[in-house]
Amino acid sequence: MAKARNKTKPTAISPEVFLGSIEHRQRREDGLVLLKFFGRVTGMVPKMWGPTIVGFGRYYVTVQV
Repeated sequence: MAKARNKTKPTAISPEVFLGSIEHRQRREDGLVLLKFFGRVTGMVPKMWGPTIVGFGRYYVTVQV
């Protein structure tokens, strides 16, 4: 059986640029605070996955059927 491929892929867009582009002031500020918090807690560098997902690290899950 062939392995499924991820539809969502990492992009070159910076999470800071993405969050800075959010028009709603409170959501933008909250996003930037969470970006710093999650970076500190995980110790990982944030990366954009697709146009709107900020991720920290990579995880592989094996599913047995």
